[in-house]
Amino acid sequence: MGDKGGKQRLERIRNIGIIAHIDAGKTTVTERVLYVTGRTYKMGEVHDGEAVMDYLVQEQERGITITSAVTSFSWRNTEIHLIDTPGHVDFTVEVERCLRVLDGAVVVFDGVHGVEPQSETVWHQADRYRVPRIAFINKMDRVGADFEASLHSMRSRFSQKVVPIQWPVGAESSFAGVVDLLRLRTLRWTGDDPRETAVEDGVPADLKDAVSAAREDLVSGVAELDDALADRYLAGESLGPDDLAPAIRRLALQGRLVPVLCGSALRNKGIPPILDAVVDFLPAPSEVEPIRGVHPKTGAPEVRPHDPSGPLCALAFKVQVLEEGRRMTYLRLYSGRFDEKAEVFNATRGVREKVSRIFWMHAKERKRVEVAQAGEIVGVLGLKATGTGDTLCDPAHPVVLEPIGAYDPVISVAIEPESRADKERLDQTLQRIADEDPTFRVREDPETGQTVMSGMGELHLDVVADRVRRDFGVPVRTGRPQVVYAETVTRPAEAAGACEIQAEDAKVFVRLVLSVEPAERGAGASCEVAPGVVAPAALLDAARAGVLESLRGGVLHGWPLTDVRAVVKALEQREGFACDETAVKIAAMNAVKNACEAAGAARMAPIGAIEVICPAEFMGEVLGSLQARHGVIEALEDRDVIKVIRATAPIERMFGYATELRSLTQGRGTFSMRFARYDVE
Repeated sequence: MGDKGGKQRLERIRNIGIIAHIDAGKTTVTERVLYVTGRTYKMGEVHDGEAVMDYLVQEQERGITITSAVTSFSWRNTEIHLIDTPGHVDFTVEVERCLRVLDGAVVVFDGVHGVEPQSETVWHQADRYRVPRIAFINKMDRVGADFEASLHSMRSRFSQKVVPIQWPVGAESSFAGVVDLLRLRTLRWTGDDPRETAVEDGVPADLKDAVSAAREDLVSGVAELDDALADRYLAGESLGPDDLAPAIRRLALQGRLVPVLCGSALRNKGIPPILDAVVDFLPAPSEVEPIRGVHPKTGAPEVRPHDPSGPLCALAFKVQVLEEGRRMTYLRLYSGRFDEKAEVFNATRGVREKVSRIFWMHAKERKRVEVAQAGEIVGVLGLKATGTGDTLCDPAHPVVLEPIGAYDPVISVAIEPESRADKERLDQTLQRIADEDPTFRVREDPETGQTVMSGMGELHLDVVADRVRRDFGVPVRTGRPQVVYAETVTRPAEAAGACEIQAEDAKVFVRLVLSVEPAERGAGASCEVAPGVVAPAALLDAARAGVLESLRGGVLHGWPLTDVRAVVKALEQREGFACDETAVKIAAMNAVKNACEAAGAARMAPIGAIEVICPAEFMGEVLGSLQARHGVIEALEDRDVIKVIRATAPIERMFGYATELRSLTQGRGTFSMRFARYDVE
């Protein structure tokens, strides 16, 4: 395949993800897409535990997606690589690392609830990575489904222009199909097969007014953002699908406009148009901005256009330990190509790695291929040192891409084997899970000797413990969840720390003066060197590194210090005495301890941002229950008969709240919580 052939193939590729709030129907949409494209021959149902993409036992039992799954298929002569992502907030890093490598996304919304808390979170994650998207309002057959209310909730929450390109025919039990607003035709799905689409020219008589208003909304929305069409629109010219479709694509790729479709995945209505919209309105790799990174040694900016004939550049976005103990590394290739047995350079870790096998993935199944090239998402065996967020490249053209952001765990649980003989197996198993999951940490408590695992929430740690028992066959017991605390300082202070050794064979001296002061909440820990401090660059770097390292160790109880700004004021040496980087780090450690003690160190607890959705008649009881858990109510919102309560509360006080909320609301209330900040208790 020549250079031209490679680039033409690149134009026929789409790398997309399906993202949404938990239970909006992402996995059901994915299962229908796989069936419609011929990738599977039976429609797997989430509620039966038979979804192809939810292949973990824990996913099938709970009916939720825990780990992202990759698959590939074709539609309209276009090769589509699709990732089905989790919706639960405890697994948000799975969404984060997938969005990092995707070119486009399908965001699924519940037609009854509209924009829900986690759908808002994933939308803003997509904003951060500038991922173009289309929206699908699902569950239009459910009681209470309201297309216009869902549209309104999107428009009130998101900055992009949200325009419907379809209008529902009927609603709730009478939902039968959609009107295509671009071509003014009606699409109906009357049977059980989502591939059988009945196409009718024109619009049902009872929908003519609604469709006319919706099409005007579409045309004016597009014209508002597109200067060329705006002039024709204002001149009263009629704009057809050949005028609107290219403009919608252009604006969607710029991230300024989001086309909205609707349907019911469970009832097999509205799936082929989603695939058409993916091909028509989401970008090929060649249409996405070139990937940017830095040279690992010089720090100079590096750019890699999406080109199969360019130097190799790929990002490892996920590591999975397979049953036989081998590591499968998922890669997104941005530039270049490699084949089996290729040697690649891990620029993040500075090591060379050998590839042994390359696979196209279909959930847990895999198809071996000989070559991987720019634009593709593949699984690779053989990489021993590569971890999540590492960059693989051509050793002659090294580049390091921005790593994938990880979240700090906020909840810990003690875990122990039921027999001493299993201790080593448990340690190995937990290390394997930590290799896969950047939000999972494991450590040994120095005081009790217990193994402590930390993660993003109760469900996250519950799933890990379940995997240890069932997937790895290690019987374990777990303790009660505990939150991960932090420390901070309450006032500015300055102190010195020294490293002084006077022995016959060694004379070492260095004194470091450090000031610390409180930073705003959520700022983290930072260290800088004051202007005017004169010392070799290597020693100043060691001073900064030593201060930040010591801040991670804490002062009161060994918890990490956060929301602290540290400044190195002086680095003093003595004539006739040696001074090296190790001595500077020891002085920095002593200076941090002295300065933070003087600055009034205080314990901080993790605070969660909470959103509760409940029927209006239970609002009083729900508010009371939140306040009893030290919650601070920040906002109340009406969504027809549903009330939305936004609050903050200490995460430790929220353990077991899901059960209490169900009890208070007769099972009709839901809540989501994410880590917001640390705050002084």
